[in-house]
Amino acid sequence: MIKGNYGFPPQLRLKKAAEFKKVFSNPVKSTDRYFTLLAIRTTFGSPRIGLAIAKKIIKTAVHRNLIKRTVRESFRLQRHEMKSIDIVVMVRKEAINATTEVLRTSLDLHWHRLASKCEPR
Repeated sequence: MIKGNYGFPPQLRLKKAAEFKKVFSNPVKSTDRYFTLLAIRTTFGSPRIGLAIAKKIIKTAVHRNLIKRTVRESFRLQRHEMKSIDIVVMVRKEAINATTEVLRTSLDLHWHRLASKCEPR
């Protein structure tokens, strides 16, 4: 059994346009063939995540929802290892054909990369 709080409450989500704009203004980037993640350091106290999955890129709701669930689950399990950062996840077209395991592996690399790049100097 996993100990600790691994929930995903609403406080850990970016919801407002102003929160997204803040991340888009001057981000640290992490990119691969499936995702582009943008992040900034904040004083919120814990990491927060926002999803920007365009209908133009991922056409069907089934694929968008599968990708969103995968991203949220990966973030939920990794958030305890991250500092106080805001992250926006954008998806690339190649993510449709990837398995869930490949997407999780990709996201794990992104979380570690962003955590190290956003460390206070």
